[in-house]
Amino acid sequence: MTADLQPVPPRPAAGPLVVRLRNWVGDVLLGLPMLQRLSDAGHELHLVGKGWASDLLAGHGWPVHVLPRTFGERVRLLRRLHDETAAASRATAGPTAAAALPDHRGRARIDALCLPYSFSSALEFRLAGCRALGHAHEGRSFLLARALPRGRDRHELTVYWQVGDALLGAAAPLPQRLGLALAPGHREAAAALRRAHGIGSGYIVVCPFAGGTFEKLDKRWPEFGAFVRDELAALSRAQGRELLICPGPGEEALARSDFAPVHRLEGVGLGTYAALLADAALMISNDTGPGHMAAAVGTPLLSVLGPTEPGRWGAWGPNVRLLGGRGRWPARAEVLAAVHEALARTEREIPTPRCAPETVTTRPAEP
Repeated sequence: MTADLQPVPPRPAAGPLVVRLRNWVGDVLLGLPMLQRLSDAGHELHLVGKGWASDLLAGHGWPVHVLPRTFGERVRLLRRLHDETAAASRATAGPTAAAALPDHRGRARIDALCLPYSFSSALEFRLAGCRALGHAHEGRSFLLARALPRGRDRHELTVYWQVGDALLGAAAPLPQRLGLALAPGHREAAAALRRAHGIGSGYIVVCPFAGGTFEKLDKRWPEFGAFVRDELAALSRAQGRELLICPGPGEEALARSDFAPVHRLEGVGLGTYAALLADAALMISNDTGPGHMAAAVGTPLLSVLGPTEPGRWGAWGPNVRLLGGRGRWPARAEVLAAVHEALARTEREIPTPRCAPETVTTRPAEP
């Protein structure tokens, strides 16, 4: 066991933690098992993240505060959360509150987690008076109460998991699943959407979009549109399966122009999207947030990668199959074969009643 993971003395109670989330859906989900582990250990989590994070994580019951736009506003929010949680901890535990106890090295207890790697995020915590734990990066270690080595040759989930190891003082086996919890309201909203659009069971979700790049290279599979129009459309007709697409902001035009035969649901929040994925037979996705969402709810996922390094950034879970990666896009025949294999496996495990072909409704083409 390394020095950073030495056992800590017992405490009266785990203290509250102000947690700054990463800015991308996939990163937030890869850190989810660590957050759940800390919550299960008794830490009261107060999350700060993008506006969509509250909807995505609603099933876990943690308060999520929207990250302000400006540096000064972010510092003020972190300071307010720090002061409020410290006051609540003192009121509960008295003058010997856990927030005042030292760790096993005699240092003041950690009261914040800085999950982004940027210098500015660490500076915000420092100026807010927080004692933050984060990873050493961009020369920011002096701003953190504890700085952990990042380890660039490991999967990002293991990097986040290390944060839990360090904070709890003990290593634990890596999780097999991400374990995204769904709020009842999201399940109800997903069911209502399916009824409104005539979407039966056994449907396939496609996500041909991808935000950002990987080392300045496009993460969108160039043949995604042709694959859906030809191979996947033929399969859906033969098996009576419906195809579904949920474009995000700015993705609607591409969905309308290149994926007209597919059921298109626009303006769907991430929580409802996750509930739709949970009931899907399969998802086919680029390296993007919704792919990680499918993995997080346990839906079979075919993750089509090109420039992405799967050993560091691939979706995580027992139902995930990574195709391509490290600069190689898979051929359409390879993806189609993987689709057949995934659907056959799903049918063996849980026979899925589907709409008969004659009952499948088709969205009319846009005028």
